Amino acid sequence: MGGFFGTVSIQKCIADLFYGTDYQSHLGTKRGGMATYSEEKGFFRSIHNLENTYFRTRFESELGKFHGNAGIGVISDTDAQPLLMNSHLGRFALVTVAKINNMEDIAEKLLNENMVLSEFSSGKINPTELIGLLIIKGKSFVDGIENVFRTIVGSCSVLLLTEDGIIAARDSWGRTPIVLGRKDGAMAATSESSAFPNLGYEISYYVGPGEIVRLRPDGMEQLRKPNKGNQICSFLWIYYGFPTSSYEGKTVEEVRFETGRVMGENDDTPIDSVGGIPDSGNGMALGYAAGHHVPYIRGISKYTPTWPRSFMPVNQEMRNLVAKMKLIPNQAMLQDKRCLFCDDSIVRGTQLRNNSKKLKELGAKEVHMRIACPPLIYACPFINFSASKNELELIARRVIKDLETGSQKATMLDDAPTAECIDVPEERLQCYVKTDSPEYTRMVNEIARRLNLDSLKFSKLETLVKAIGLEKSQICTHCFDGSSFYTLKQENIIKYDNE
Repeated sequence: MGGFFGTVSIQKCIADLFYGTDYQSHLGTKRGGMATYSEEKGFFRSIHNLENTYFRTRFESELGKFHGNAGIGVISDTDAQPLLMNSHLGRFALVTVAKINNMEDIAEKLLNENMVLSEFSSGKINPTELIGLLIIKGKSFVDGIENVFRTIVGSCSVLLLTEDGIIAARDSWGRTPIVLGRKDGAMAATSESSAFPNLGYEISYYVGPGEIVRLRPDGMEQLRKPNKGNQICSFLWIYYGFPTSSYEGKTVEEVRFETGRVMGENDDTPIDSVGGIPDSGNGMALGYAAGHHVPYIRGISKYTPTWPRSFMPVNQEMRNLVAKMKLIPNQAMLQDKRCLFCDDSIVRGTQLRNNSKKLKELGAKEVHMRIACPPLIYACPFINFSASKNELELIARRVIKDLETGSQKATMLDDAPTAECIDVPEERLQCYVKTDSPEYTRMVNEIARRLNLDSLKFSKLETLVKAIGLEKSQICTHCFDGSSFYTLKQENIIKYDNE
């Protein structure tokens, strides 16, 4: 996904920028970068590869090279950022959190207009550069950002470091957040408000969908009013967000605890204890323990000193190994117990299948699983939620395919190719979306069987929406139920107006 942080201050901003950007590290793993501006020395930028190390390690030794009272930083899962540009709008640095589904079409149009596009060594287009070129086609920064909103299909939020403060623009449907913070003599914009407390900022404003604001040390200036519709990604609360982060006024830990509490209250499964799959499952497990009136235990602990996140390595086999090695079960807490664990989601299922097998080998009498969200049935076209290139990489979708085609072989991701995606009719998919329908029940039971679980339950969509506290129409739940203000079918992309 990726996350960014920007600050403008009457004092030097380097320390705030460094730590504020570092607090985005859980959102991305590929590249990190920072850019600063000072009236005396102009713009300075640095970018590093983070695939084999951490942001602080890469940047700490060169902090002395950064100067000025304004800066932006990014942790990116896509491309090397920030980008520096000199145009008729002036000089600026740009960072983005974006997923562009029509990138090739935009690139072709720009090339036909005699514009120049650089490429990665792989031959792929640089999406941040593409956004930068769309911006400089405008008569002003606001006009250019509106051009981005009109042109791309997907989502795009940006921070622009200019010679006159920082411009922050949230994507036109609000799928990714921008939160503003204030302290004496400084303003900041961030993807994750968890960056604020230790730096002395207090949340002052949640930027709306399509809204554009300019930050200066003394406050915020609105350059464009927010759009009517909002479709913030529900997965921010389920998986991506740090527990102390807040989006639209609702903290991540509150939502995770509440989904667990509701599931615990309504579950009659007899168990001896409940624990979380670290880290994102812990908040839900605490809620489940409160709702079900059973002890919360740490039956699995995460070893963080040396093991990176499980999706950091490029190779899937290596990701599985990392996922296995970083989670250490506590056999003494599991022996002869009916154990229930909570987790954020099930994507492919490989890791969970291995964990359930290991837990029973260590003496757990039963292993039950509760998931904070509904089954993932549709791939995300909006925020790079997972590396899945094919919906059949989702275990729920694979099970649906097998149930619909009457397959006798229960396939897992590592058992079958994903190139042949048999299209299940939308009306049939919707039967599996509906909680407690016969199709839904068959699907969940089959997933549980393939993952060696004694029972499996997913949170109801209604429960998740209520825990977040926004209207259903204000939250993107596309990956669960296929609903969205966008319709994507093969090559035909229909984009609905949100202004």
